[in-house]
Amino acid sequence: MYLNVAEIESAISNLHAVYPGATEVLTPPHTTHEGRTARLLRIGSRSAHDVDGILILGGVHAREWVPPDALVSLGADLLEAHSLGTGLGYGSTSYTAAQVTHVIDGLALFLYPCVNPDGRAYSQTADAMWRKNRRPAPAGHGHGGPSCAGVDLNRNFAFLWDHTAKFAPDADVHTSDNPCDPQMYRGPSAASEPETRNIVWALDTHPCIRWLVDVHSAVPVILHNWGSDRNQTTSPSDNFRNPALDAVRGRKDDDIGEFIPYQDLNTAVELAGHMNDAVRGVRGVDYGVEAAYGLYPTSGTSDDYAYSRHFTTPTATKTLGYTIECGTSFQPPYREAEHIIREVSAALLALALNVH
Repeated sequence: MYLNVAEIESAISNLHAVYPGATEVLTPPHTTHEGRTARLLRIGSRSAHDVDGILILGGVHAREWVPPDALVSLGADLLEAHSLGTGLGYGSTSYTAAQVTHVIDGLALFLYPCVNPDGRAYSQTADAMWRKNRRPAPAGHGHGGPSCAGVDLNRNFAFLWDHTAKFAPDADVHTSDNPCDPQMYRGPSAASEPETRNIVWALDTHPCIRWLVDVHSAVPVILHNWGSDRNQTTSPSDNFRNPALDAVRGRKDDDIGEFIPYQDLNTAVELAGHMNDAVRGVRGVDYGVEAAYGLYPTSGTSDDYAYSRHFTTPTATKTLGYTIECGTSFQPPYREAEHIIREVSAALLALALNVH
């Protein structure tokens, strides 16, 4: 059975109680529209100030039930193996006790299993296919029905958020400024949602975070920056800060793309490849790797926001962003979910062991 919101929070408390020397519970500052607080579990034996960090998100989209369970399971696996001095195995992908120790002692893993607890609770009790958070419907939109509530949190970040102004009209960017869009309403302003601001808070208050992974379902694929346009490494001025591109950004098959330094792109692809190799070793499933734009053009997403920060704020940490789209359905039977959880766990550990 999938974990509900209360069970996820209980698991975080219990893991910290059992492994206090290797964990810390972090409480973000913003409660949700329905008054919930969803916490993070930092795993690592050293101070977060002394090591590099990976922020791993789950449950951003309410109907995607597997990712929160996967992050709880990964935390439990990793902490138990470290405590017992054993390795971990997921199919033919395996990690030695020394590698487990390396992750615990050499990194800070910030697990945020359920970013959107209101949405998950609603999906699990009222409308299984609900995707957004539970922001109340704006005044004047109540006639539109239940879909006028909620914001797609993964379109709410401050990265090219205003798609109507920042993209070509025919770019087909997958977001919406319509509060009654049942799936992809971007919200009334960038970072308007408390859940979004909690992720921003995690990045702001933990400058050690150099990688962000947002776990979703279900394609499957492993995505890296950028999602706004095709990647290009030769024209630094063609970037998300350039207003001259606002009328043309996001179109396919033109000569314009989003700048990414060659070394960053090379690193992003290499690390994604390690994750995909680990997934494949679990039971032979090949997720594949591509830039997020290859799926469809997006704005306001967590992975692009995380990476964009160091371009706009020189003091910000460079944080490579990834989205893992796991499995092939939002709520598979739990027996299948357990296989997908192993794939996600294998991938995240591969990332942790290959970053430097």
